[in-house]
Amino acid sequence: MKQGEVYFQNQLAGTITENDDGYLFEYDNGYLESNSPSISLTLPKSKAVHTSDILFPFFDGLIPEGWLLDIAVKNWKVNTRDRMELLLTCCEDTIGAVSVRRKL
Repeated sequence: MKQGEVYFQNQLAGTITENDDGYLFEYDNGYLESNSPSISLTLPKSKAVHTSDILFPFFDGLIPEGWLLDIAVKNWKVNTRDRMELLLTCCEDTIGAVSVRRKL
């Protein structure tokens, strides 16, 4: 099982998990109670856990492409098919408001 903490503008927004059944995204209670927006229109703020058989397209879109992906794969020896590992390895410091940090 792999897990990452999802941040929106440096505020903990929730947790993404990959397990044998697929992917889960759950908002943090503190974030739900705040006035902060959903991290994505496809992942609305809710106490319910969002589930998917594949990595949520929103998170997949955070993973670098092209030459930047090639650098990440070469330097960190990550399999390009392991999307969750790429997300946890490459998306701690993104250009946008959302980042993902490996949960230890």
